[in-house]
Amino acid sequence: MAFISSTRSAAGQAPVAPAAAPEVGDDTAALARQLDDADASVRRWAARDLQFHAGASAVLAARLACEEEVAVRDVILTSLTRRGDSDAVAALVAALRSEEAARRNEAIEAMKALPEEVAPVMGALLADADSDVRIMAVNVLESLRHPQVEAWLIGVIEHDAVVNVCGAAVDLLGEVGTQASRAPLERLLARFADEPYIVFAAGLAQQRIGKE
Repeated sequence: MAFISSTRSAAGQAPVAPAAAPEVGDDTAALARQLDDADASVRRWAARDLQFHAGASAVLAARLACEEEVAVRDVILTSLTRRGDSDAVAALVAALRSEEAARRNEAIEAMKALPEEVAPVMGALLADADSDVRIMAVNVLESLRHPQVEAWLIGVIEHDAVVNVCGAAVDLLGEVGTQASRAPLERLLARFADEPYIVFAAGLAQQRIGKE
């Protein structure tokens, strides 16, 4: 009986080798070039390896802005959050202004993982001229474990003129607010006494705070 060689398949063809990770160089410039490769798997591996290279955040940020493959963007965002430098934070802030909801949501989730790094820009985001950006900044605060969260939210309900922004802030204050929020909530109710949602949400927040 003939035996099939261990190096060949039953059909007489060489077996297909298991897929291996694309080879990537250690040089930052080489990896940056691979971020423009037509093969998404090459871009993904390059994005992963760039997290270990000083100064790579700007390169990753540039690719994030134009990358269409979700799987590649996921790796880029992971690398940016692991680097967590000013260029990484700036890239995430820029993504908040994207026309694509998916990109905005990705940026929000990434920013939630960087409480200390995002804190220095949070004041500017909450005062942004675009009310949508301000709402997204409040959404970032939802999971941002930072001691200033309540103070930031109080600033929103004290000063923001847009009811939807204040509504987002009140929703979160209902979860994280303390006695420090009681007077600001009263002033918010006075400002938006004719807005049913504000009246409802602020009332719920006050009830929760009152049970502390």
